[in-house]
Amino acid sequence: MKTAASPRIEAAAVETKVRPDIGRRQVYAVAGCYFVASFAALGLPPYLTEILPELGDGAARWAGLLYIVPTIFGAIGAPLWGRLADRFGRKRLLLRAQLGLAAAFLLAGWADSIGTFATALVIQGVLGGTFAASNGYLGAALEGHALSRALTLMQGSARAALVCAPIVVGALTPWLSPHRQYALLAVLPLAAAAMLAALPEPPRSRPAPPQATTAEAEADGTPVVEATAEPSGRAPAASLRALYAIEFAFVFSTVISFPYLIALIKERIPGTGPMVSGILFALPHMCYLIAAIPVHSLFRGRPRLGIALGFGCIALGLAGHGIAGSLTSFVAVRLVLGAGLTLGLVCMSVLAADCAKGRAPGGLFGSIEFFSKAGAVAAGVAAAAGNDWFGPTAPVLTGTAIALVTVLATALPGLPRTLRTRRSLRCPR
Repeated sequence: MKTAASPRIEAAAVETKVRPDIGRRQVYAVAGCYFVASFAALGLPPYLTEILPELGDGAARWAGLLYIVPTIFGAIGAPLWGRLADRFGRKRLLLRAQLGLAAAFLLAGWADSIGTFATALVIQGVLGGTFAASNGYLGAALEGHALSRALTLMQGSARAALVCAPIVVGALTPWLSPHRQYALLAVLPLAAAAMLAALPEPPRSRPAPPQATTAEAEADGTPVVEATAEPSGRAPAASLRALYAIEFAFVFSTVISFPYLIALIKERIPGTGPMVSGILFALPHMCYLIAAIPVHSLFRGRPRLGIALGFGCIALGLAGHGIAGSLTSFVAVRLVLGAGLTLGLVCMSVLAADCAKGRAPGGLFGSIEFFSKAGAVAAGVAAAAGNDWFGPTAPVLTGTAIALVTVLATALPGLPRTLRTRRSLRCPR
């Protein structure tokens, strides 16, 4: 005799059959490939202020704008590549992204003018997009808690690259300039593509979850509240809009401090070497690597609280950059910023995994990447303008203001309805 839960169990069984064998090792393989491929993309831009003088820009006035060139073109291409991945295969488009990065890095490493270097960065943005492509691949094979943990791991790969790459680049600088290191590091996305070629292709579509009704019950007997999502089981549009807005504000408030951080450190602490500057740049990302999994376990049921706390720490940490004047004080404010970075990234991964239920993952993560890169673009423009007008302190103070505004917006009475953490009213699990 069939129970009310039988259709759910049968649907789950069917869905399991159509999925490839994506286990923990495959998830770690995707994350590892993203790490090696993003080493140059995430680790070398902080040294644009040292690269550009070799190309004729002695004052490195173009650093802030060139910092966001790959981001601008990546934002334009991300939704399109995501839809193409849903149509033609996520693995195929992920390999394309890795090979595109390799070509861009080779051109950047051998560029002999700002124009050629900028062209390489444009190619990097148009043909890259490895993060969205990797998330789309994982989103096609995983869901719910497993997907949110995988997205948290992917962010860990990005943070690991941001930790290791600036330090390695700084250590190699006496023997090979950061400019020429682009060409050397092009071998990494090529190696990533070779490793990804052995992974299975996830399904191009997944069955939509059945609708819940008041007469249904979970397998353990827990009653199910009548669905409030869209008929297809997708996330309500309001939830997606809130996720996009939070993604934009988070990226803006954190990335705005990146382009001129090393210049700020040298201004406040004269004589600071490249190695120390690289370590200070990497500190917030070290925090993520240490605390991401415990934070995921603690806040996976209450992501809105984690996001509010995260933006509060970001505001406090960035404000501290404005007054820090010693190595100790810089370490302290970078650690506070790291706490905010960890809380925000982990809790946004939880929300993204919930919103992925019933949606084509390539399109969804391509859209998320668009708003992420749009935030980075706006941050780069604001950083360049603020640095030109008021010096390297201006970008961190601008980021402080945006983070404070987001904290207030998150606390407004109307927002809990959008980011409800109860299972029945949030993006369905």
